[in-house]
Amino acid sequence: MNKNNNNMICDLETGVCGEVGGEEMEMIDLNKPQKLIDLYYVTDPICSHCWALEPVLRRFEEQYGQYFNFHTVMGGLLEKWDGFADVSNGISNPSDVASHWREVGEYSRMPIDGTVWIENPIQSSYPPSRVFKTIQKTDEKLATAFLRRAREAVFAFNENIGEERVLIDIVNQLGLNGEKIVQEANLSTGQQLLNEDFSLARSLGVRGFPTIIMVNEDNKGVKIVGSRPLESYVNGLKQVLGENEELQPKSQPALSNLLDKEIRLFSKEIEVMYDVEQSEITSFIQDELSTIDYELKEILGEKYIEKK
Repeated sequence: MNKNNNNMICDLETGVCGEVGGEEMEMIDLNKPQKLIDLYYVTDPICSHCWALEPVLRRFEEQYGQYFNFHTVMGGLLEKWDGFADVSNGISNPSDVASHWREVGEYSRMPIDGTVWIENPIQSSYPPSRVFKTIQKTDEKLATAFLRRAREAVFAFNENIGEERVLIDIVNQLGLNGEKIVQEANLSTGQQLLNEDFSLARSLGVRGFPTIIMVNEDNKGVKIVGSRPLESYVNGLKQVLGENEELQPKSQPALSNLLDKEIRLFSKEIEVMYDVEQSEITSFIQDELSTIDYELKEILGEKYIEKK
């Protein structure tokens, strides 16, 4: 979407990476609301505030996903470093990003190492974005899983997801042919898919990430920019559906089911999903899970669980 590399700047206060600123007869199920709105989540694999948003966004999807059709849109945070300079923010090369990422990690408590920018800098966020689009065209769920694994790799485990070998390994872990998909993503058709997302993001008026836009069937909606609390998204959903709509959130999934789906969950994600205090996280996990099903680990001072 953007060739302005100043999109790399992330702001703690705003929580933004980038610029602030029918049939005649049909069966129906009255127990489930009709999905009358579209939700567009404009993001990027290396957007630190998108990583910080994961706990809230997951809970929002789990409890209110029945009200909307979810669309993940790639926004193009970093095309390349050539010609980039932002003296006012102290960033003139990739290594300067490390401190910004660490601040976001400490502020959000979603673990971010950041030394990848010093040891093996990411040159562009387009390669993982193209892989996401290549998977998405045939399997939305696997594309979402890929995006999650890629973010874990770059933020928590300090891997350069701009490199082919890293992308191939992540895709292989999903049970797909990593080499084949990464090769396909590198073709002109991969960039074409990405350009379509960039055009969509522009048409939605998106300038920074994360941005969530909810639009109803009358093309009226709300735009929420930055990493916000759950209430912001719930209130936005109410506005788009109409004042008379009484939202009925689903119960949170059992932790065992959530871990089966996600494979790895960080402490902050469990705290947000289940309204648990950080000091109680270990006992909560022990109460909810059998020790044969998970491993309790720690990284960058934060606990996390991983499915065995």
